[in-house]
Amino acid sequence: MRWVFLLLLVLNLFYYVWHQQQAPLRVKEVEPMALYHGAQQGLRLLDASDRAKTRPELSQAPVHGQDQTCLFLGGFQQESGAQQVEQRLIALDIQAEVRPVNAAAGMDYWVYLAPLASRQASLRQLKELQARKIDSYIITQGDLANGISLGIFPRSDSAESVMQRLRDAGYEPMLRELPRAQRSFWVRIAPESRRLADDVMPQLASDFQDLQHQIMPCESVATSH
Repeated sequence: MRWVFLLLLVLNLFYYVWHQQQAPLRVKEVEPMALYHGAQQGLRLLDASDRAKTRPELSQAPVHGQDQTCLFLGGFQQESGAQQVEQRLIALDIQAEVRPVNAAAGMDYWVYLAPLASRQASLRQLKELQARKIDSYIITQGDLANGISLGIFPRSDSAESVMQRLRDAGYEPMLRELPRAQRSFWVRIAPESRRLADDVMPQLASDFQDLQHQIMPCESVATSH
């Protein structure tokens, strides 16, 4: 009986020792090592090109200030009208500025005789014309100095009629077209104020008759102060 008891005790001790040695080894060799290798394989340092790929929106972002457009309100024949609109907008915290604009408004036609060899010769020609009752005067400056002006006409047919009369009298008249400029005044609204301006446009159109509005690049309007 004693031997059976001692045999069972030895077997229990042997089983206990064997169990303590086998259980930790299974945990250390399977789970932690697998996790470590998996993490090591998925970890990689990013270089500059990799970082750019992860944030493509940074390189594709639009450049501030490109293709800016402004709202222009006008065109007033008198600067005072544009200033009233400007002050109305500024009072509403809308950035606005009056801009004078010179625009082509048609063509004038200048009939003249080319300068002669000397001023004295041109003066003699002037006296001849005046003796024929042809309105004329000497040109004193510019590339036609000492030539004779026969008038500036708003219509081409009027200019042609005068030229034909001179040809009949034995002269050789010439014609120069002169662009006629007309100044008007516009109120330029900054791009950041466009949304606010849109809200007050109906009231402005009601208060200022024939108010025009155009949307164009902010610096596209050539001005002359």
